Amino acid sequence: MLKTRRDTLRQSFKALAVAAFSATLAMPHVAQAADIFPKKPVKLIVPFASGGSTDVVARVLAEGMRSTLGQPIVVDNRAGAGGMIGTEAVSQAAPDGYTIGMATVSTLTINPLLYKRAENLGDKLIPVAKLVTVPSVYTVHPNLGVKNFDEFIAKVKAQPGKVSGAVPGLGTLGHLLLASFNETLKTEIQIVPYRGNGPALNDALAGLVQFMPDQLPSVMPHIKAGKLIPVAVASNGRTADLPNVPTFKELGYDELNQLGISWFGIVAPKGTPPAVVKKLQEAAIKAAHLPDVQKRLKTLGASAIEMDQSKFAAEIAAQTQSNKVLLDKAGVKPE
Repeated sequence: MLKTRRDTLRQSFKALAVAAFSATLAMPHVAQAADIFPKKPVKLIVPFASGGSTDVVARVLAEGMRSTLGQPIVVDNRAGAGGMIGTEAVSQAAPDGYTIGMATVSTLTINPLLYKRAENLGDKLIPVAKLVTVPSVYTVHPNLGVKNFDEFIAKVKAQPGKVSGAVPGLGTLGHLLLASFNETLKTEIQIVPYRGNGPALNDALAGLVQFMPDQLPSVMPHIKAGKLIPVAVASNGRTADLPNVPTFKELGYDELNQLGISWFGIVAPKGTPPAVVKKLQEAAIKAAHLPDVQKRLKTLGASAIEMDQSKFAAEIAAQTQSNKVLLDKAGVKPE
């Protein structure tokens, strides 16, 4: 019996020694994740073309994160397939923190419902932080002959089915915004889907379609140039650049208002060490609140917010469910 107890103790000490040795070997990796990162530039993949709202916001955040992380943040545009190509590139990158991606309402809460290819894409990503919200603005072409929301609604209802609205594609956020507008306001605006936001905006500017909901940073230059007329915004408050344009909340359509407030955040490949994710999260949130970054975001009509990893993940799940209801109402099926 004594021998048995000695053998047991010997095995226990041996197991402890092995565990301690393993922990010692792992210590440099823990230190590297927590203390050394980042030791080289970080790539920020934007899943849309340059010049759009996502790209503009990404470049503002990248500049802020350069100072908070101490390394350059290199913006890499990977446009295509409604944001799936860029998002897939993030999910397939090495999980070391040196490749992160911009996340949007479309890429994380609509595409997984719209495309079978993206169905499990969110499972391959870690939500790092939600950082910025951007208003959507609903604009009309000057040739429609209206100057405000009431005039627009009167015109649309007087001519059912005669006014057309541009959206970037079936099932996109723009489609949901316009379909929900029709349902809520009891209007019959023709929904014209395009292959992307660029072509849709071009036809809206040319007057080939008379109405278009879009994110404020994309269309603000055209509003200032008088090429488009804003009639309503989806925002928590009136925007500084459009002080005379009411929010949907003011107009009594709070659900439209909430649906139209877009957000941008940061994601990383699944498997990225928690210490690295935490460091990215802290640097991104700090960057979004830098005075210069806030000033530049304000000129875009955007607002910095602070939502950490756990809350961001919960919001993505909740919004995915609500968007599923809207897509089902619109009759959009996964491809």
